[in-house]
Amino acid sequence: MSNLPKCPKCASEYTYEDGLMYVCPECAYEWAIAAADESIAQVSVVRDAYGNELHDGDSITVIKDLKVKGSSTVVKVGTKVRNIRLVDGDHDIDCKIDGIGSMQLKSEFVKKA
Repeated sequence: MSNLPKCPKCASEYTYEDGLMYVCPECAYEWAIAAADESIAQVSVVRDAYGNELHDGDSITVIKDLKVKGSSTVVKVGTKVRNIRLVDGDHDIDCKIDGIGSMQLKSEFVKKA
């Protein structure tokens, strides 16, 4: 079975190569092979609770009290965290919080400062 991409217009699985293009025989849509490769290699975008895009080195503010697993401490609402690092996974922010130490946070509990 071939590993050609499905048609981006009609999602047909019967695409074929024609020179430097992919062609869909069902809807006659054509797109460049290079464009298909670029769309696969896109980087995931991390957004905060309000939809703002986050980048490495940004500052964020915690919007909800967060319990620290394995400890009795809590990260309070309004805690500002500087110089974050984005990582892949369920917890997509890696940071260091003053008084607590290194932590991983979910982007849904922070806002960009």
